[in-house]
Amino acid sequence: MKGKGLVQVYTGTGKGKTTAAVGLSCRSQGHNLKTCWVQFHKEPSRWKSGEQKVLKSIGVEVFNFASKHPYFYKNISVSDVRKECLKGIKFIRNIYRNKDCRLLVCDEILVSLSGGFLYEDEILSLIEDKPASLELVLTGRGATRKIIQQADLVSVINKKKHPYDSGVPARRGIEY
Repeated sequence: MKGKGLVQVYTGTGKGKTTAAVGLSCRSQGHNLKTCWVQFHKEPSRWKSGEQKVLKSIGVEVFNFASKHPYFYKNISVSDVRKECLKGIKFIRNIYRNKDCRLLVCDEILVSLSGGFLYEDEILSLIEDKPASLELVLTGRGATRKIIQQADLVSVINKKKHPYDSGVPARRGIEY
């Protein structure tokens, strides 16, 4: 990857945002570009996240923050989730300072925004402060107009139909 790193956003109500980022991570790692994956609001110990298993097996560094979301865990406070998300932001900034990473995926960071755990200016600051050579990918529902304007590539993945709508639960190996 030569030249300037860009900002990519995968957002919308449809399935496939994380899947697209996994594919990009595989491609990047396949070209021996150091790839880091920072995931928010997914609990790999509970769901046995298939993407994490594969990413780790090909050498992608994977990190988790704010694994539990109040939507699924009623006893988790919003303030505790915000603290965990802010730890994630601080960790991302440490990756920036390291400057080894060429592709950084912030999976579901936009859920942190739409859930009120992070603020728009905190994510915009991450975009503005990213190292010039770093490709930054933000995934999740709820990208704001300003984030979309700051990005170089935006894919809006919208749902037309989904098995959830007819009562089919998340399936191991397909949805997680």
